[in-house]
Amino acid sequence: MNNLIEWISQPWPWYVAGPLIALVMFSMLWLGKSFGLSSNLRTMCSILGAGKNCEFFDFNWKDQTWNLVFAVGLLLGGTIAHLWLTPENAVALNPATLAELQQYGVEPPEDSLVPASLFSWSSLLSLKGFIMLIVGGFLVGFGTRYAGGCTSGHAISGLSHLQIPSVIAVIGFFAGGLLVTYFVLPYVLSL
Repeated sequence: MNNLIEWISQPWPWYVAGPLIALVMFSMLWLGKSFGLSSNLRTMCSILGAGKNCEFFDFNWKDQTWNLVFAVGLLLGGTIAHLWLTPENAVALNPATLAELQQYGVEPPEDSLVPASLFSWSSLLSLKGFIMLIVGGFLVGFGTRYAGGCTSGHAISGLSHLQIPSVIAVIGFFAGGLLVTYFVLPYVLSL
């Protein structure tokens, strides 16, 4: 049993994870479903009655129950991974990455997956933390709505359905991510 838990808690190789994603997507295509996590927020707003005030939320949310089950599975899976499958060793980062982060004053994560100097309640009160967590979160939410879906919906489901808007959105996600990583993030981290 310990060997199984140890195997599950390690990153899965591409030749295992890739075919599993393909199998899930093929099943969804066959069932006529499309995948996207951001649609769960719309569904939850509809359940809570937002459709009375906004046409966007006025739809039959019961058709999306399977997607809510998926979201609950994500929460349960994340909880299980955090409580029982998190490796005891620190995350092994490339020494060059650690050196670059230290140039910006970011200490490596000790016993967590992310640096506490960037992702904690205390960092939220700093200008750097506010920009990264609040402004960044707003931009992700706005971008998701503006693009008509999230990265998982467009990159996994939309591309599987051969949708041109998803190709455009994925190109935009990657271009935006590269631009922010090389031009905006160094500036924000040096604040």
